[in-house]
Amino acid sequence: MGNLSDPEGISHKAKRLSAWNLVDGTKVNGQVNINQENGYDRLSDLVSSSLGEFIVLNGATLYKAEIEDPSVKHKVLFVNKRHILWASPEEDQI
Repeated sequence: MGNLSDPEGISHKAKRLSAWNLVDGTKVNGQVNINQENGYDRLSDLVSSSLGEFIVLNGATLYKAEIEDPSVKHKVLFVNKRHILWASPEEDQI
């Protein structure tokens, strides 16, 4: 249980913009919460963790060449870790 100013214990999570490439060729950009457990402060920590099978991306945009509108926006997107070819943090973050 969190404190009154942070009832869900969310403020400690580091949010990072990142780019993802999936096995079907889909490219995704979105924001992910990195440090979901003590010692997790890199994107690779999250991807390689055994905490769950899915990565949760907020404010995600999908890019697919075979659809009419190649960019599709989602408020929240769940990506199965088995479908990730690579992930990269966006360079211009502080």
